[in-house]
Amino acid sequence: MSYSVGQVAGFAGVTVRTLHHYDEIGLLVPGGRSHAGHRRYEDADLDRLQQILFYRELGFPLEEVAALLDDPAADPRAHLRRQHELLTARIEKLQKMAAAVEHAMEARTMGINLTPEEKFEVFGDKDPERYAEEAEARWGGTDTYAESQRRVARYTKEDWKRIQAEVDSWNERYVALMAADEPSTAGPVMDLAEEHRRHISTWYFDCPYEMHRRLGETYVADERFKAFYDSLRPGLAEHLKEAIRANADRHASNG
Repeated sequence: MSYSVGQVAGFAGVTVRTLHHYDEIGLLVPGGRSHAGHRRYEDADLDRLQQILFYRELGFPLEEVAALLDDPAADPRAHLRRQHELLTARIEKLQKMAAAVEHAMEARTMGINLTPEEKFEVFGDKDPERYAEEAEARWGGTDTYAESQRRVARYTKEDWKRIQAEVDSWNERYVALMAADEPSTAGPVMDLAEEHRRHISTWYFDCPYEMHRRLGETYVADERFKAFYDSLRPGLAEHLKEAIRANADRHASNG
């Protein structure tokens, strides 16, 4: 099986001009030619192109890519291992950069008066409690939003550490109940839903049951919240929404 330059360009997401250039500099010389003299690429050529693009994505100049691939002592599997290590390191770096940007946005939104070092120390990789952001979207300009801004503006580094510790503890206990197949209407699950509501009321803004219901709906409808909760355990966002609803119904009937 062989492929035309246009087919290979389509497979690899590069231009025909790029493939012509690789051929001209000897980096990727196609293994065959058609009767009319057109380039025909074989499977081995595609393997080499994949290696080239891996290294190019990692920022290697063409001359260095050629030297790496044409090293007679190099095992193709060694290339893959090396590229895997480099890509893994790059992914980790990009994830840290993305987390830093996200944390900065959250801190700005929440009005945290901390040094940059403290902001990064306080926030973990997973902080689902973006209450101030959600409050601004839904209740910006209201007394609820103003109250949340007043509260968070006063919090110290130790306050934020305590908040995060409460969040982490709640996450662990809720996941454990789901792992035990507890339904959203079970007493211990509703108790955690109530704890969730009180956490918001304590640290951010007064959260009566109807507001908590609306937040529960948001945890499923808003992709940011859903992605976080479901990353703790698949289906947790929906489970929590139903637990919040059951807890609100329970207190309404008791009231």
